[in-house]
Amino acid sequence: MPVLTRLIPSPVVVDIRPGALNDLAGVLADQRISSSGKLAIAISGGSGAVLRERLAPALPSAEWFEVDGGTLDDAIKLADAMKKKGRYDAVVGLGGGKIIDCAKFAAARVGLPLVAVATNLSHDGLCSPVATLDNDAGRGSYGVPNPIAVVIDLDIIREAPVRFVRSGIGDALSNISAVRDWELAARERGEDIDGLAAAMARQAGEAVLRHPGGVGDDAFLQVLAEGLVLTGIAMSVSGDSRPASGACHEINHAFDLLFPKRAASHGEQCGLGAAFAMHLRGAREESAYMAQVLRRHGLPVLPEEIGFTVDEFVQVVEYAPQTRPGRYTILEHLDLSTDQIRDAYADYAKTIGS
Repeated sequence: MPVLTRLIPSPVVVDIRPGALNDLAGVLADQRISSSGKLAIAISGGSGAVLRERLAPALPSAEWFEVDGGTLDDAIKLADAMKKKGRYDAVVGLGGGKIIDCAKFAAARVGLPLVAVATNLSHDGLCSPVATLDNDAGRGSYGVPNPIAVVIDLDIIREAPVRFVRSGIGDALSNISAVRDWELAARERGEDIDGLAAAMARQAGEAVLRHPGGVGDDAFLQVLAEGLVLTGIAMSVSGDSRPASGACHEINHAFDLLFPKRAASHGEQCGLGAAFAMHLRGAREESAYMAQVLRRHGLPVLPEEIGFTVDEFVQVVEYAPQTRPGRYTILEHLDLSTDQIRDAYADYAKTIGS
């Protein structure tokens, strides 16, 4: 008998709400995660130490590991430290993106499931099958298993600097442009497209785009958090970052590579890149609306708003296709010259209202 459905790789627990951290011990005691309570918990030395003091009494059998940063070396050191300390049922990454990515990589290295407990919503990596870590060559993306559980306490999210929420908004909205690029590659190059993954990523972005709330609103934060989780699952479904990474992320990577000491946040650069990419593909009204929403949430829509000149932005867009060789987006499709990029940017700035 033929298999009529497919299994979707996804966490066994997703808990997103105010006060979720109060029930973390109960989530971790799930038979599918850790019935013994033997957990390796990775935290930062700053805010992580405060959370450790709060949570440690309810997790008496856990071992706590401070992580220095978000490098490949940090992740390897974490894995080695866990190997030396003893045996665990699971790894818990408690913190922001750097801590969770280090914990993802370390968990994969020692063969344990990961629980992601996010303290900010800066990007969609909290539930993705990718760990992004700095290395000697710059920054690398490493394939890892999806988290077995995701816990997001909206009370903790509201305590984090608002720039982290804004970054997550830019990353979520960029899905809309990324899926358009994927569809373009399917039409022009015959690239396979996973309709379910594309639908999940697009709807996650659209939900954030259309929501009337703001960064201090629990209802909006719920939609944003759910959208970032769904985006991570979409990448697992497709087995690729395609649902969430197109010209928008090529532009982001170009900012990071060309101006490593001046680059803005991941989400700020992706949001700007997405709005510009939408304009390039002729979706002027959609680009203008996306820019309007980005502005409403306090995100940049022009390079000057993150400290870059027009000439530098033109340089970024021209270099962007080199950041992901083999990926086909609107940038590769149009293959614009320097002057054409400059003209397109002038038209974009005029359209969105500078």
